[in-house]
Amino acid sequence: MAPLLQVSGLTTHYNIMRGWVRATDNVSFEVQTGEALGIAGESGSGKSTLALSLLRILPPGGVIRKGSIVFDGQDLVPLSESEMRKIRWKGISIVFQGAMNAFNPVYKIGYQIAEAIKEHEPDVSDSEVKERIAKLLETVGIEPSRSNNYPHEFSGGMRQRALIAMALAASPKMLIGDEPGTALDVIVQAQTLKLLRDLRDKLGLSMILISHDLSIIAETCDKVAIMYAGKIVEFGDARSVFKNPLHPYTQGLIKAFPSIKGERVRLSSIPGQPPDLLDPPPACRFNPRCPYVMDVCKVKEPLLQEHDEKGHNVACHLY
Repeated sequence: MAPLLQVSGLTTHYNIMRGWVRATDNVSFEVQTGEALGIAGESGSGKSTLALSLLRILPPGGVIRKGSIVFDGQDLVPLSESEMRKIRWKGISIVFQGAMNAFNPVYKIGYQIAEAIKEHEPDVSDSEVKERIAKLLETVGIEPSRSNNYPHEFSGGMRQRALIAMALAASPKMLIGDEPGTALDVIVQAQTLKLLRDLRDKLGLSMILISHDLSIIAETCDKVAIMYAGKIVEFGDARSVFKNPLHPYTQGLIKAFPSIKGERVRLSSIPGQPPDLLDPPPACRFNPRCPYVMDVCKVKEPLLQEHDEKGHNVACHLY
């Protein structure tokens, strides 16, 4: 069966006065129908740029320089803005990082959700729109009467849930969550993730979950892609990647996270700083920070290759 989303060689750069910032370089992955993919990595690794590229909503200066994004059998890269508008919300929708900034502060929540429905389904009657808004808010655990409230009248967690309701307004096939738990306390974060898991099971949604918190991805996703400096360095089944991390960067990320049940060990951090993507390190971009660096790492770029039969891929000269 053909995957719902197939990204091949996606390269997105930002053009600034000092040159090109190589935010994502030659990124390839696929997501099947009903599957959840987690994308993890530290700040500046290119996770959000990847999400914005998929929806073609890059900020000024952002350019997809090469690659393809085949969604539901159609390549999105060459599409015009008007053609992309039909894909956004109806095909792929996104839950942005900051819920307060994603809503327009001067319009009521209900009006903003209605706008998303009307844009994609102009023939729907007003009474049906009202009914759908009430159902959507109920689905995410918000009292339907609250549709008459403004965004500032909601708490952070409720705004995040309202944003998820809005993302589901046009019944999309794929939902992208860009750090949906950021700026929420642990309890509300757990509720938001449980909601996403339930929605996925109930609606058969495909999901891409972007986070720097590995525990969120371990709990929610089937597959995981680890990004470093604009490239995917490890990709595979979530259980396989967490149980047997192969790339030194993935190992560093997992070691920096405390285990609740395991023995008490001193947490180790990854030394150094993320690289400057205007002028990234040659060959393997992780070589200045890698504890196992070899001469070949500085001259030859490692390719993302399958390490075992389970589809566990790693880009590292150690293997």
